Amino acid sequence: MRGVRKAFGPVQALAGVDLEVRPGEVHALIGENGAGKSTLMKVLSGAHRADAGSMQLDGSDYRPSGPLDARAHGVAMIYQELTLAPHLSVLENIWLGREKRGRFGRMDRKAMRPAVEAALERLEHPDIRPETLVSALSTGARQLVEVARALVGEAKVLVMDEPTSSLSRKDTERLFQVVQRLREDGVSVIYISHFLEEVEEIADRFTVLRDGETVGSGVIGEVEIERIIEMMVGRSLDEVFPQVPHEAGGVALRAQGLRGPRLLEDASFELRAGEIFGIAGLVGAGRTELLRVLQGLVPATGGRFEYLAAAKTPSGLLSEDRKEEGLAINLSLGENLTLGHAQPLLQGPWLSHARRRSLTQTWIDELAVRCAGPDQPIGDLSGGNQQKIAFARLLHAGVPVLLLDEPTRGVDVGSKVEIYRLMGKLAAQGKALLVVSSYLPELLGVCDRIAVMHRGVLGPARPVAECTEHGLLEEATRGVGEVLAATETAR
Repeated sequence: MRGVRKAFGPVQALAGVDLEVRPGEVHALIGENGAGKSTLMKVLSGAHRADAGSMQLDGSDYRPSGPLDARAHGVAMIYQELTLAPHLSVLENIWLGREKRGRFGRMDRKAMRPAVEAALERLEHPDIRPETLVSALSTGARQLVEVARALVGEAKVLVMDEPTSSLSRKDTERLFQVVQRLREDGVSVIYISHFLEEVEEIADRFTVLRDGETVGSGVIGEVEIERIIEMMVGRSLDEVFPQVPHEAGGVALRAQGLRGPRLLEDASFELRAGEIFGIAGLVGAGRTELLRVLQGLVPATGGRFEYLAAAKTPSGLLSEDRKEEGLAINLSLGENLTLGHAQPLLQGPWLSHARRRSLTQTWIDELAVRCAGPDQPIGDLSGGNQQKIAFARLLHAGVPVLLLDEPTRGVDVGSKVEIYRLMGKLAAQGKALLVVSSYLPELLGVCDRIAVMHRGVLGPARPVAECTEHGLLEEATRGVGEVLAATETAR
């Protein structure tokens, strides 16, 4: 792709982008939200027509008339929001729109089945059968059905847009194995991800977009990750995790022997005002259930906890799934901000829309939310800006304790830095933050103390200076007790 340009009205989405992808390589396409990654890939996959520039595929000029024409040329795209029909079978989804027909125009499943079985065998996923309804599959399995659909279409170039954003670590590792096999088979994979640790693990080369332009490219491993981040955000980052001075005060939350109905077995800790307390652990260790018990969404089955801060609403939860639980995607920024806390906006029995707009604009300015205004649907915003509004709702509620579950999941790097800075500012204002994150560098970068949860049991909290990524991971996989016992034996 050379000098590709695309405008939507007065907005120049692509301003002369260059991208070169080699056969059988995994090429990471990196950039913040709004950098032009998705638009560029929609041009490649035929969903958009470029205004200028050129494309070549296997040495020949390439200008698809639409997505079906792109697929006919061997270019397939797997979108972040999967496009499968849940009420259809795996086979029907894989052949959707290009079904083989027999006599009288009936779908010939027998003729279509061998290609589906071959693709699924190639993915080495025996749990997926051609006749299985997609609605019965896990998110990870559905992702693989999308890959199988591309393989049946004999894809030479496969675009994967944020493929792991909804996957567990186990499903992510399985997907990486599939990507490795595609690479070995000569398929070119264009891999879009906010998770730079994934890019380091899976990609061969990278290209960075910023404001619709190509600003850098290189070989993974030859360029420092900090330099890639600088390319993405367009400024020098002294550090990925800004340090905002703050001091711990009195105890804001205390838990003793806390148990939950499913995963939570034993959690004892104290969280102080002005402190950022991190909880590490694997998916399914009980971390999310702990936060939900503390928020009152799930009943405790044993032990006790108490909030010591004097407040009508002592805590607020930032859910790990903002689209399902954290936000009302079809409502405006203002409506989301004041859900459940509209009392200050009342004029007599009526809600003042002018007050709500004014309040929302204050938070937009305070948190540097990039949006068209308070009345814009929140679903139109990037993940990072949605998360800022979710934070603003907790702050508007005036809660002294913030329970943050994966606070930067699905957020671009630049927005992550802004959220880290915001967390530091909140701690400096005396807020108490309890943070669950699967990204260990994040916990090490922003927290004052960290405890590890293993199979529902929360280990002792330690100052972050005493923690290492390797040590936290070992405790998360083996348990704190086993690691300590092994250490004593070694002595």
